[in-house]
Amino acid sequence: MSKPVIDLACIIDDDKIYVNLIRKVIESRALSKDLLIFSNGKEALDYFEYLFNNFEAYKVPNIIFLDLNMPVMDGWQFLEHFMKIEKKFKKIITLYIVSSSIDPVDIGKANKLSSISGYIIKPVKPGELEDLFRKKSF
Repeated sequence: MSKPVIDLACIIDDDKIYVNLIRKVIESRALSKDLLIFSNGKEALDYFEYLFNNFEAYKVPNIIFLDLNMPVMDGWQFLEHFMKIEKKFKKIITLYIVSSSIDPVDIGKANKLSSISGYIIKPVKPGELEDLFRKKSF
């Protein structure tokens, strides 16, 4: 098996079917050595705050795929908090919004945020996902 493209990827999404599909693509194409999965923004934010408070920046993912519509804490709420701490990790984190929303307001809002590398509309094709991993130098 070939060497993984990156060390750590993260999916923040409550859609179990989508998460399983993306996980299988990442594993079968050796895109990431490890994978973090959170079902809502609150779980993910708690993880990142723990890393920051415990000086464990090496456990920060290289790439994050964030859904917008989730229970407990949605993607926008997660972003609001995450953008305040992400620069403190001193690591480039590539973050994509992956959503079924085709609302121009959501897309426009995402495009205005410097923390967002792109807005991808579900479903994500396996080749498109692989291109996202390979085009960035982490």
